[in-house]
Amino acid sequence: MPLSLYLHTARHLRPCQVYGRVFRLLPRPLPPALPALRRRENRGEWVLPARREPSMTGPSRFRILNVERNIDGRDDWNAPEIPKLWLYHLHYFDDLNARGNRERKAWHEPWIARWIRENPPPRGNGWEPYPTSLRIVNWIKWALGGGALSGEAARSLAAQAGYLERRLETHLLGNHLFANAKALAFAGLFFKGDAPDRWLKKGMKILRGEVREQVLPDGGHFERSPMYHGIILEDLLDLVNLVRSFGAEAGGECGGSAEGWEETAARMLSWLRVMCHPDGEIALLNDAAFGIAPRPSELEAYARRLGVQPAAVPRDGATSLAESGYVRIQEADAVLLLDVGPLGPDYLPAHGHADTLTFELSLHGGRVIVDSGTSVYDVGPDRRYQRGTSAHNTVVVDGLDSSEVWGSFRVARRAKPFGLRVDEREGEISVECAHDGYLRLPGRVVHRRTWTVSPGRLSVEDVLAGGFRSARWSVLLHPEAVERPEETRREGPPARSGGWRLPGGPAVRWRVAEGDARYEDARYHPEFGVSKGTVRLAGDFPGSRSRFELEWD
Repeated sequence: MPLSLYLHTARHLRPCQVYGRVFRLLPRPLPPALPALRRRENRGEWVLPARREPSMTGPSRFRILNVERNIDGRDDWNAPEIPKLWLYHLHYFDDLNARGNRERKAWHEPWIARWIRENPPPRGNGWEPYPTSLRIVNWIKWALGGGALSGEAARSLAAQAGYLERRLETHLLGNHLFANAKALAFAGLFFKGDAPDRWLKKGMKILRGEVREQVLPDGGHFERSPMYHGIILEDLLDLVNLVRSFGAEAGGECGGSAEGWEETAARMLSWLRVMCHPDGEIALLNDAAFGIAPRPSELEAYARRLGVQPAAVPRDGATSLAESGYVRIQEADAVLLLDVGPLGPDYLPAHGHADTLTFELSLHGGRVIVDSGTSVYDVGPDRRYQRGTSAHNTVVVDGLDSSEVWGSFRVARRAKPFGLRVDEREGEISVECAHDGYLRLPGRVVHRRTWTVSPGRLSVEDVLAGGFRSARWSVLLHPEAVERPEETRREGPPARSGGWRLPGGPAVRWRVAEGDARYEDARYHPEFGVSKGTVRLAGDFPGSRSRFELEWD
């Protein structure tokens, strides 16, 4: 890798991230020796949390990230041939609290015992801080919901919390540190004693600061991923549930926190509604996929059980999430979601893509233009492509990415949007924005895009200021948006116009005002481990300007 990539990446890091990376080079410590800890009594009700789909399909068989495997022996928990993200999910123990969990109770208790027996500290994936954090919370949620933790499991749980206290992910920050702090708070309230009191104090201190930092004024999570937004929203609702359940036992460390978190959760719910399509699922912008966070409907139902209501609902017209950098346009049967914001915080763009000025479109309740999604995190050509500009519904200049994404989670020079303007007039809404991601090129190119929406019509105009050799725009079609695939055949010369029918009959027509366009084979990745064939409509710039228009019945 060129040295410049490292330098442009490292210059944005906070000092604690640098120190933390050095600290990670040291051998892992053993968990501290702890006296036997008793459970703290929770006098309040533990409310049913959000549910995910089950991942256990047998006593030692798991379907995770759409791949099914057996875990037959000790070595399988850390098998090098299995993707690390799959193994991480195995160590989370999400199935303990998944839908229909009581039907799998006979599998769960031996599974916990197996994990303890086959994962001695501090070896392997299971003792890394993030899976440790999620496992601590899942074991405790399971116990609060009626599961029976054995004495051995309770001792292991305490050891995991003591170990986590020494291994906080300050080198990563963001959603990882949030998960660490949540786990300390859960363990600190679940157990009695000096060590649990210390865990609670430390966890709550971190959480107070991280909630302020990570949840933006518009309610969005600062990593700008709708998927991670859902994960953090679930975390916040779990914390409200926890503090209420333990009531007076929570003591001064938790005083007033639940009320503040309720208000924050309400704003996050409102944000999530804005960032969902009419089908009720999230936009797949930045690192986002279905099936990782609970469904938005599950999160809303969980919030209602806790008495938390969204602060607002999407309205017709334009809704701007100013701090996050997203705009929703709702016009009759059309919903557009526009990305006009940064990749993420400067020191943590890990889940950002080089997708500035991309967008998604739903018509008549179904997705039509979609982001390509995220199916892998492992380093490789798929990860590289899915983060790159050419995978998104925006403009590629000189074959380069608008932000220098590299590795699995790194970004060197990144595009910054500017000049956002939202204009609502009777019968028409327009949104204009530009970005400077291509200023690093010799021709110092600025890309400016304008979306204009009126009844039954969308216009997307792109203007490039500066010198360049080539430029290309494209939009990815949802695999189910085309009723008859022959209408989007890939053979044949480029054209100035075309169209197809949506499932159920409504017609969609497109044309380009400058240049021409063609259909290309493409892939759509709505979930981890899933890749579906589809088509992309793409065109080259004939000059410095291009305009793509879409009309529908």
